[in-house]
Formats: sequence, structure tokens, C-alpha cells
Amino acid sequence: MPLKIGSLIDSRYRITARIGHGGMAEVYEANDMINRRTVAIKLIREDVMNNPVNLVRFKNEATIAASLNHPNIVKVFNHGTVDGVPYIANEYIKGQNLKEVLDFRSSLPIEEAMDYMIQLASALSYAHKHGIVHRDVKPDNLYVMGDGTIKLGDFGIAQSEQKKENHDVESEIVGSVHYMAPEITAGKSATAQSDIYSAGVTFYELITGHVPFNKEKAVDIAVAHIKERFPSPKIYLPNCPKEVEHIIFKCVKKNLKERYQNADELYNDLIDLKNNPNAFKEKKGIFSRIFGFK
Repeated sequence: MPLKIGSLIDSRYRITARIGHGGMAEVYEANDMINRRTVAIKLIREDVMNNPVNLVRFKNEATIAASLNHPNIVKVFNHGTVDGVPYIANEYIKGQNLKEVLDFRSSLPIEEAMDYMIQLASALSYAHKHGIVHRDVKPDNLYVMGDGTIKLGDFGIAQSEQKKENHDVESEIVGSVHYMAPEITAGKSATAQSDIYSAGVTFYELITGHVPFNKEKAVDIAVAHIKERFPSPKIYLPNCPKEVEHIIFKCVKKNLKERYQNADELYNDLIDLKNNPNAFKEKKGIFSRIFGFK
């Protein structure tokens, strides 16, 4: 059911433009007549709504994301229905997601990527402390604002610890296989540490332009995350500082006891590295130091 430009939703949201569409929803720009701000209206597609699991996920995003208020999380202001079709009124994000940025730039400088990762770690810390596991952390779901702020969005398959037992789709393995923690692929429940694993894969992709395991079949990628050694970013980025490599490797440890225990630990390591200017200086070999060779 496409919305017409100029139509009014719930006597509040005046539709001004159609922004685009995703796998789940049509997205519109609208004016909030009460709070006098621009919002994004996500309206679930009718063909998608026919699947009850999709309907649960859409409503899940509305209720879970609406409970979170953090500068690095896309804010959900409101939700309701239009002629029986659910919608979500989101903070309006004017910019690209990080996947689109990578498609254009191939990879990002380490310091820029670190800045995004610090913001992501802050968002995850906040969500986890409120009992929410995102379960789909990846560049596609990280939106870049004009001032360099990033915002984590798309909480459609997020999991509330309080409602875990009653969730209709918990028995399914959901998420994006390139970023999925091995314990999830093995059939275990997602935890905050699963999001940290996905964050580590995201960091790897931001600085190298590649995902760690890129095989033809999804099942082979999933098995690789379980069984294969996680590749070093130095394969694609020979000058990658060892401190950055260490952070990525600690994010993606297959043994949960060796992985970051929470997002605060990841955040603190990123901040410490950001405040260490020597970490990003070009390392010179012994002949270069003695004889001045480049």
C-alpha cells in the first residue's frame, strides 16, 4: 500500500517524499506536525507482512528500538498502523550506511575506522546494559551522518533478554553469515559477546575492504567462522599496527573466555589506542633507521 505524497498519518505525520525501500519496508520522509521535525516513516511492505515471522520482526524493531535513547543509535519516536499496516517513525538519517561508503571508497583509513568503532562500542555498551542484543551488527546497519557521527539501526532481529523465552523467532539462526559469531552458527543463543564478534568483523572490513571469509556458499562461510583461523588484516593491509590487529583478534576469539567480555572493554582499548599517537606512525626497518632508506 504505497503512501501518497501529502497524505497524513495518524493526524501527525505529513508524507513529503518517498526515500526508497528495503527488504522489509518502504521508507518515506515526513514532517512531524506536532514536534516540528523531519522523520522517516518505515511502512512494512504488504508482501512481506504476509509472513508472520516478518511481522514479528518489524514489531520487534518498533518496541525494542523505541526503548533505547543513545546518540549512536537510530531513535524510534513512535509506531502504529496505517489501514492495518504497521509503520515506524524513525529519526531521519541523511547520509549513507558504511557498506555504501565502502562500496565507493573500498576501505577506510585506520583512524577514521577507529572513530566509527569507538561510537559503535558505545552504542553496543548502552544496548547491552539495557538487556538488548542487536544480532545483526554490520556496515549495512551503521549510518554515517554529515558530521561523522554514526548510528546503529535496524533492530528487527534484536533480542531482549527479558523476553527471550517468549520470542517467536528465537529458535531460528538469524543474522548475516559474514558477520555471525561461531556460537550462533553452532545453534547457541546470541549474547553481548556475539555482537562484539560482529563488531570485530566490521572493523576488519572497514580497514581492509574485505570480509574475513568470502566463500560461494553461506554454509561454507559459517563453517569457516567456526573452524578456520581468523585471517590477519595484514594480508590486505601490511602496515596495519599490531595494536589494531590485537583488538580485532580479541573481538573474534572463538573461545568466549578469550573474547572481550563486554563492549566497555572494547571501548576502553579503542580509546587507549586513539590516545597513543605513536601507534599510527610508520614503522621503519633497521636499515631505514641506520642509513635513512625509505
